Amino acid sequence: MRQVDELYERAIFNGEYDGLPAADRALDTVEARLLLQRGRILHCRFLQPHADPPEESHVDRPESRAEQPGVSHVDPVEELAYFERAADLFRGAGDERGEAEALFWIGCFHQVVRDDNPTAIPFLTQAADLCRKTGDQLTLSYALRHLGIAAHMADDYPKARDLLEESTALRRTLNFTAGVAANLVGLIYLAIAQNRPDDARALAAEATTLATTSGATKITEQIEAARSRI
Repeated sequence: MRQVDELYERAIFNGEYDGLPAADRALDTVEARLLLQRGRILHCRFLQPHADPPEESHVDRPESRAEQPGVSHVDPVEELAYFERAADLFRGAGDERGEAEALFWIGCFHQVVRDDNPTAIPFLTQAADLCRKTGDQLTLSYALRHLGIAAHMADDYPKARDLLEESTALRRTLNFTAGVAANLVGLIYLAIAQNRPDDARALAAEATTLATTSGATKITEQIEAARSRI
């Protein structure tokens, strides 16, 4: 915001009005970031359990939200509006990194809230492409994870495994320990689906260690649910 203050002062005191478009872009970026954060908090509220925690997250094996006990089923339409507006603002400001993040969240909304992978996949794919272009490895790891989820739900196990393993490799590089553990849950279910019980047990052991180390208790619950399926 200091940049905007300086551009304002130059216009008011020096008559340098040529900086106002840059001020608009800076403010659009700030507004877009705020909208993105508001949407993410709404997403958390959507996932907040209201009874006993679900046995496992639908993002780790193909099931619909209707099959998950104790999770809110209210469609937070404001969440999508925040993400779409953020994407528009980032795009107008020429911020491709921010646009990629907003596009990911639009895709995530359609996949997680609406159970609509056909609508989600193009947004997730576009987000992944922009992340590769801008070097945003963290958001890329999320986009690849959710594309892997979509492939898993479509029973394309080899593709799902490739995507989740690529996402996991990125998260290891970033030392995103809880994120690695979360991805390993998905890989456990894939190993089970592909009749690889030894791999599933090894993945569960590593995931437990990582989740415990990072204090990710929710992921620990998901690991135990997955382990019970082996």
